[in-house]
Amino acid sequence: MKTSDFEYELPPELIAQEPAAERDKCRLLVMDRATGELEDRIFCDIVDYVNPGDLLVVNETRVLPARLLGKKRGTGGAAEVFLLREVFDREPKTGRSAIWEALVKPGKRLKPGSGAIVDFEDANGAVVLSAEVIDWATNATRGERIVRLTTTEPSLDEALHAVGHTPLPPYIKDYTGDEELYQTVYSKRESSAAAPTAGLHFTPELIEKLKVKGAGWETVELEVGLDTFRIVDEDDPEAHQMHTEFYTVPERTVEAIERTKAAGGRVIAVGTTSVRSLESAWDVEAGKLLPRERAATSLYLLPGSEFHVVDALVTNFHVPRSTLMMLVSAFSSRDNVMAAYEHAVAERYRFFSFGDAMLIK
Repeated sequence: MKTSDFEYELPPELIAQEPAAERDKCRLLVMDRATGELEDRIFCDIVDYVNPGDLLVVNETRVLPARLLGKKRGTGGAAEVFLLREVFDREPKTGRSAIWEALVKPGKRLKPGSGAIVDFEDANGAVVLSAEVIDWATNATRGERIVRLTTTEPSLDEALHAVGHTPLPPYIKDYTGDEELYQTVYSKRESSAAAPTAGLHFTPELIEKLKVKGAGWETVELEVGLDTFRIVDEDDPEAHQMHTEFYTVPERTVEAIERTKAAGGRVIAVGTTSVRSLESAWDVEAGKLLPRERAATSLYLLPGSEFHVVDALVTNFHVPRSTLMMLVSAFSSRDNVMAAYEHAVAERYRFFSFGDAMLIK
């Protein structure tokens, strides 16, 4: 197995630059997991493929306003701080301060130990948030820093929403539409740097139709990091070091899955992040799924990996040479997935975060 086995030719114009006009009216490519047989449908048709007694499991994380554009204190030079994940073991968090791991620009001028501080202004030109660069992140691979955020606002949350921007993937250029369309309709706690995009296609009305049909609906939370977009550079995919993310699988979700399996229903994971959460929570020694509360996972699913929990998958079309291409290939087969992608390119499906969807059943 080589990383190049998961590469495909994608015309640039097929990379979706904006969401579908209606969330559930995007296209849906349905693939039989075992045979590779394909059907071209519309996303709202997913109701036809979900049976009474099936259970959909979604990642309810919400994207942070993590992209902060400001000025370096003292020089006034433009600077950017991109928040990655909150750090809880450095110093006590308060309502007006917190420690975060972040990427910064320009990196050469925002080094730890230099006293570098970046100020961020609200729409009225008042500085409401500041980021002090205090250290290098542990095991930094892209120059990640540790920053201390402080605010004069009543809360850090208010300050972040006053100055922050929702980050979009690097392949989406110049999007000026509603940032809320990069959030799922069921998102809750802001904990991610990127959206669990397979869920973007659901509407409240579609969710209700699924429930009326007799399907269950439960949640997990995986804090999606920017590494989800990173391609595998190594020729041997097994040499790739998988990034670590934090996930939660509530007890109610575990219980719902147990009931579903016992009754002969399927667990349908919405998105690869839901897959990684559920399969990470499987305890091999106990032979069952266990609840987890913000546990760390670096689970790397490649062809040959075993799936203990997930029976079907709703997903988007993924970047070539990515770990997500390998995950969906592991869930079906590399040949089936590559044939499906070839079909999707030929039929002019829209790719990546704002693009169309697949159901692998």
